[in-house]
Amino acid sequence: MNTSLDDFYKRNGVPLPEDINREIGHFNVFEIEKLFNKNDGTRIMPYSRRAYYKISWLRGKSRAEYADKVIDIQESGLLFATPKIPYHWVPENDDQTGMFCIFTPDFFLPGKTGVILDELPIFQPGHTPVFQLSAAEMTEIEYIFRKMLREMETDYKYKYDLLRNLVLELIHYGQKLQPMSALSSSQNASERIFSLFIELLERQFPLEFTHQRLTLRTAKDYADRLSLHVNHLNKVLKEITGNTTTKLISNRVIQEAKILLKQTNWNIAEISYVLGFDDLGQFSNYFKKQTTFSPTSFRAEPIPVERP
Repeated sequence: MNTSLDDFYKRNGVPLPEDINREIGHFNVFEIEKLFNKNDGTRIMPYSRRAYYKISWLRGKSRAEYADKVIDIQESGLLFATPKIPYHWVPENDDQTGMFCIFTPDFFLPGKTGVILDELPIFQPGHTPVFQLSAAEMTEIEYIFRKMLREMETDYKYKYDLLRNLVLELIHYGQKLQPMSALSSSQNASERIFSLFIELLERQFPLEFTHQRLTLRTAKDYADRLSLHVNHLNKVLKEITGNTTTKLISNRVIQEAKILLKQTNWNIAEISYVLGFDDLGQFSNYFKKQTTFSPTSFRAEPIPVERP
């Protein structure tokens, strides 16, 4: 079971649907005002460890914060979120209505639809996937979401095929709209970039299974995910921490390597693989350069006892 989905349902006090482990992938749709009231007015879309896509129809004053930009939503907006691009949604009053749907990547396996979500323009890094809606557009979007809600209550054998089509209708609708303008900078932009970088970095850990593997290994990997130029990301992190992006990544990789060497019985080749190295020799050289120990000698070293 996907722990990110589990956290989502727990945080919002919603029962976990029975279909969450089915081969069709996971899909659900919600009314914002019901969750917003249930949480006593607290924000319901924080930046968190998401492993799902989300399409939100937002009605009410709010803002969407990305690494280096903020988008103000004054009346009604349509927001598309992917697991690969972090954002933070902040309501600015208690009058929040609208709807949103969430779905996992396997809900759109290519064999089911012929669609590869991450290849669609609306989910590409560098784009601002928030769109202002006119009154007429809002009516059309609300109709699609209401249809989703009604369909979720049916026992129709092919309802998830229909729901996929409705999601695709929302995606294509959004791709025809003009993205909302973003404020490219603010006095809190550096702090936000730093926070999102750390969240992306920590999201990859802990490594609990030998089939896992780090997907973000270089400064460019992180810059691309945050839709930033690598030099800008490096400048911000250097100003805040005194370290380069590469050094911060390296420190965290070495920290995880030490944990795996001391606290698991995985062989060193397995540890090398999950940490994203191409071969054992590359990992050994990297570890020794950072710690002066080889992985084997570090594993053999006794763990120091802390004195009170």
